[in-house]
Amino acid sequence: MAVGARSGHDQPEDRPGEPAESPAAVTGDDPSGIPPAGEDSVDDTSDGGERRKGQRSFWKELPLLIGIALVLALLIKTFLVQAFSIPSDSMQNTLQRGDRVLVDKLTPWFGSEPERGEVVVFHDPGGWLEGEPTPDPNALQKFLSFIGLMPSAEEKDLIKRVIAVEGDTVECRKGGPVKVNGKTLDESDYVFPGNSACDDQPFGPFTVPKDRLWVMGDHRQNSRDSRYHMEDTNGGFVPVDKVVGRAVVVAWPVDRWSTLSVPNTFDQPGLNAAASVAVSSAPLAMGALGALPIVLWRRKRLTVGDTAR
Repeated sequence: MAVGARSGHDQPEDRPGEPAESPAAVTGDDPSGIPPAGEDSVDDTSDGGERRKGQRSFWKELPLLIGIALVLALLIKTFLVQAFSIPSDSMQNTLQRGDRVLVDKLTPWFGSEPERGEVVVFHDPGGWLEGEPTPDPNALQKFLSFIGLMPSAEEKDLIKRVIAVEGDTVECRKGGPVKVNGKTLDESDYVFPGNSACDDQPFGPFTVPKDRLWVMGDHRQNSRDSRYHMEDTNGGFVPVDKVVGRAVVVAWPVDRWSTLSVPNTFDQPGLNAAASVAVSSAPLAMGALGALPIVLWRRKRLTVGDTAR
């Protein structure tokens, strides 16, 4: 019978002896709503495999990440910033024993030289730390110090304040203040309370040589600074090429965090004038000495010419 066809429904015709196909059989859907056996297990296996693969990838990359971090730390320590530990009381009260300071090592690469009033770290210029005990760090401390994650422990470095630079005339008489280029320094902002300017070791006046610095500790009566090394090969001066960098920040302990700025007394008018005159007069003097033989030769030649006439 063709009843279905005449009714307008597109359904398969039922034939005698053939079972009718259910909608589920045609579409392939299970009327129970339960996926065919095995599908969940296939998906779970696939997702789990991707997760395990991702975990394996991370562990493979971890050594590379650690290596990059160590290289960056080493580069920062070598060229940018390095931590140093304060081992003594020579810079009180500006710096306390045990403070950690960060030292700017970048600006010297661009030709910048230490200026008056800056706190600088420098290598021992020659016997200043002779007889001082040197720490004996373990292997881990040595490694962390090498890459800059710990303050340097083995290097013999000092930290002092720059008082005078190349061309400056510096002096300090007993009972008097420190003078640079004839200008009195007001050191009340940084010298340890109760200390004199230099009564324990007066000096000068003398002129700071080329590429040299005159340095002093802020705790004057507890600092073996330039004043106590005037008999060494450098005359108490620190060669500029021995300077590691300028200390810019007290980074540790947290309650002592502060910047190490230049005191205002080093910005007073006229402090640079004398040094500038001394430096600028050097080329003029050299020019005069160079011109002298020419003048004498010319005078001699004119004298000979007049005699010949």
